[in-house]
Amino acid sequence: MKKVLIVGAGAQGGPCTSILSRDDSISEILLADIDLDLARAVQKKIGSSKVKAMRLDASDVEAVTKAAEGTDIIINLTLIEFNDVIVQAALANNIHYIDTAQNETFLEQVMENKRPLDWEEEFKSIGKTALFGCGASPGITNVMVRYVCDQMEEVERIYIRLFFGPLTAGEDVVKGWNPGWSPVMALSDYAEEPCVYKNGEYTRVPIFSRAEEYPFPEPVGKALISSHSHEEPYTLPYYIKKGLKEVDFKYPVDPIAGAFVKMGFADQEEIEVRGNKMYPIEVLMQMVPRVADAFLEESEEKAKEAGGMKAMVEVKVDGVMKGRKVTYTVLLDASVIDPDFKQYLYKTFGTTQIFIPLPVAVGAKMCLNGMTDAGVISSECLNPEQFFKIMADMGAPMTLREQIVSEKSFA
Repeated sequence: MKKVLIVGAGAQGGPCTSILSRDDSISEILLADIDLDLARAVQKKIGSSKVKAMRLDASDVEAVTKAAEGTDIIINLTLIEFNDVIVQAALANNIHYIDTAQNETFLEQVMENKRPLDWEEEFKSIGKTALFGCGASPGITNVMVRYVCDQMEEVERIYIRLFFGPLTAGEDVVKGWNPGWSPVMALSDYAEEPCVYKNGEYTRVPIFSRAEEYPFPEPVGKALISSHSHEEPYTLPYYIKKGLKEVDFKYPVDPIAGAFVKMGFADQEEIEVRGNKMYPIEVLMQMVPRVADAFLEESEEKAKEAGGMKAMVEVKVDGVMKGRKVTYTVLLDASVIDPDFKQYLYKTFGTTQIFIPLPVAVGAKMCLNGMTDAGVISSECLNPEQFFKIMADMGAPMTLREQIVSEKSFA
């Protein structure tokens, strides 16, 4: 029986706590947030005696270290600015660490040195794992890449195409901005120049560049995607190898977020408003809906309602398989639309919002069950068969659609 500390009770922390509270291998979950009322509201909604709410300032390394005493793993579901503090707390307690995203400092270091440096030897020395980027994307995307690349002798190019969005436009002609997860992180990612790995080298491209109308299968159809700042192009070249020369990641274009970025809301310089200095993003964040409320407002009755989110991941890999040049494509339809399926998810996990928190829970179980290497790893280092088997055993079997197109020359 394992004890878990989850830092962050928001849009992902609440669902992840709900998922793990139903796991027989977990004896206790400490749910920590700087907003104690929020942590208690999540605890009350879940209604499990395993869950204990506590107040915690994630910027205070001593406080986080103390909170982690006696636990087996820290699941970091707060803002990435606190990653280093929480990693230090895991090392101080000789326990595993897992998160869903990495900060720009870490990614720049990978880009410049072509390998992750921070914390590698420290985690190896204590025989524990720091698993970076194990949500949906990065996370499931990387595991899908690993699944394909394991079957190939050589890997030349990796293309990742991602979509998520509401099933219908709805009745409102104009809507407010709600990215569905951390609005601070969402806006920051759109504002960062994306990294593309091309010809064996890392390079930057302009934001919202290389846009295209991509033909996803139904129920998505054609969708506008573009280059986007994300972890996959940084880490995949280091961990996949096999001669990899190119990693290209594209993401849905959000016109509202793009407008905010172009207007300067993501700028790092303070502005003066009526004699008060503040960062532009602080103004915007006061107006954005609290994303944690989506989990708190879920119910079995609401799960029966029509509507939902379309989500699709396509991974395409060019390389050599069994001596032939191939293009190997895998597609995951992760849409949560069908009312019967939504009710099933709610009864199984206490939430329909599983796309990010469920892979976090799977990654955590793999760390706790000794299925991961000691040191710093990314989610493409996980065994895909084990990953998807655990996910299925927890109640969410995944179906990947595969297509292999091969070439044979008789010249």
